[in-house]
Order: sequence, then C-alpha cells, then structure tokens
Amino acid sequence: MPSKDPRFDAYIAKAAPFARPILKHLRKVVHSGCPQAEEKMKWSMPHFDYKGPMCGMAAFKEHCSFGFWKGSLIVGGDPTATREAMGHFGRITGLSDLPSEKTLIAYVRKAVQLNDAGVKSPRSKPKEKSEPLEIPQYFTTALQRNKKARATFDSFSYSKRREYVEWVTEAKREATREDRLATAVEWMAEGKGLHWRYQPK
Repeated sequence: MPSKDPRFDAYIAKAAPFARPILKHLRKVVHSGCPQAEEKMKWSMPHFDYKGPMCGMAAFKEHCSFGFWKGSLIVGGDPTATREAMGHFGRITGLSDLPSEKTLIAYVRKAVQLNDAGVKSPRSKPKEKSEPLEIPQYFTTALQRNKKARATFDSFSYSKRREYVEWVTEAKREATREDRLATAVEWMAEGKGLHWRYQPK
C-alpha cells in the first residue's frame, strides 16, 4: 500500500482550483511508478522519498512545479524539461504542460533505479572565477532599493552571487525576468540564498 500523508490532502485542498487536478495526477503517477514511495512534507511542499529523496511538487498562485532530485540523470534529454521555473517541467498550468502519464511513470521508475543503486546527485563543476561578475544595471538598481537585500548580496560568496544573477538574467521573457528579480530581492532581504528551499534544516 502507498504511504499516504494526510498533509498532502490538506495541501491539495488549499491549492488553487486549477492546481488540484495537476497535483492529484502527479501524486497518482509517483505511486504508480513507485508503490513504496513515502509522502513527506519538506520546506512546506509535498515530496516523495524512496531510499532517500526522489521528487517533489508544489502549487503556486498561477502555476505548479514538479521536479526530480536527480533530474539531470532522469529528464536530461526531454525537450519539455526546462528551467523556466522551479522543478523540471516549467510553469505547469494544466495537465497538457506535462509529458504523458506513461513517460512520467518511466521517469519515476528511473528515479527508483538510481536510488536503489545509490547513485549520488551529480554536482555541476564550478565556473572559474577568472572574470568579474557582470551584474546588469536593473539588478543593481533593485538591490539599491532594498538595503537588507543589498547587504545579503554583498555578504555572499562569488558563487552565491552568480547563482542569483544567472537565474534572473537567463529568463527568456521579460515578465519572467521581472518575477525572478522580485523574488530574488525578497529572498535576499530575508538572508536567503537562491537554493534555500533545498538546504537541510
């Protein structure tokens, strides 16, 4: 029997109407691909574990996200995979934004195989600190308007500053860039790095 967490039901019930069928579908897919998956709430979001972290989903005001812990080893060649939002399938606003159920179940099974084999998440090679970090003027201006965010940014290591700058500047659409910039300033004002959600508590 799948290990169900009643907090998942509460999370789905509180989600926006458009998000509920998406979250229910993803939950069903994960348990189809891995009947032994354990449901756990991490960083206030639903996650699935099997011999360690496997995948997670989340609902926001206008979209959902879904991603695998070892995503690059699972969805690396999928043309629908993107980094336009948290997770691996971009801003999910409907079931049509996701790969087919068969494909998703296959991804879950691949995640199971990786965890069974004890494969570690690949670490990206750090970029050489050979050139000064290029910070766009709009990024600098946004920081100047928020003293706490500016102080946090200045206290960050080169790599942490670069993560935020690249995340914002790599946005393909101006609206996405503006959203990311606002989120970045908000998080930095709270003293958070870009990947704060994934840091162990």
